Amino acid sequence: MTTRLPHSQRSDARDNRERILDAARAVFVTDGLEVPLRQIARRAEVGPATLYRHFPTKEALIAEAFTDQMHACHSIVEAGLAEPDAWQGFCHAIEQLCELQARDHGFTAAFMSTFPRAVDFATIRTDSLTAAAELIRRAKATGNLRPDVVLDDLILMIMANNGIQAPTLAARIAASRRFAALMIQAFRTSSPTPFPLPPVPRLLPAESIFAR
Repeated sequence: MTTRLPHSQRSDARDNRERILDAARAVFVTDGLEVPLRQIARRAEVGPATLYRHFPTKEALIAEAFTDQMHACHSIVEAGLAEPDAWQGFCHAIEQLCELQARDHGFTAAFMSTFPRAVDFATIRTDSLTAAAELIRRAKATGNLRPDVVLDDLILMIMANNGIQAPTLAARIAASRRFAALMIQAFRTSSPTPFPLPPVPRLLPAESIFAR
């Protein structure tokens, strides 16, 4: 006979798991992958035993946080494909992908460098690229997306967006939103009346950039 937890206990367990993952992603982004698990438990407001019950090892927690991040990326593209207006779906996907990466702040790259074989990244990446290619095809069919835009242009955009440096998360997100708006205008076939760009965020002083 299988023992079933009461619904409220199962719900509490799911809530704890989500709180742990949310706390882990936030701490990994700000403090790096070496942060102690007890710090994550404190931020999630759970005891160490609860954390270890869901994630027996630190690698398991990091891998789950990374997988969630990859699925979020794929979900953004799928949501763009689901929009009735293919051009608006393309634009919304660009905006959300850039913001997601701004919030990521190097977590994905750090994970892949530290744990290169922990997750089947190739499968997730292939599925996301296939969906992105279809997003481009549908946007081109509307006549709004330049016919010479290719999948590599989206990859180039993501690489450039990843280079944004700012002193705070809010400034990084603001810069990413402005960058996404610029990219959308660049991708469009024509824009006789360009839409207003988001505000310019305060980034690093110019002298610190040119001194690199």
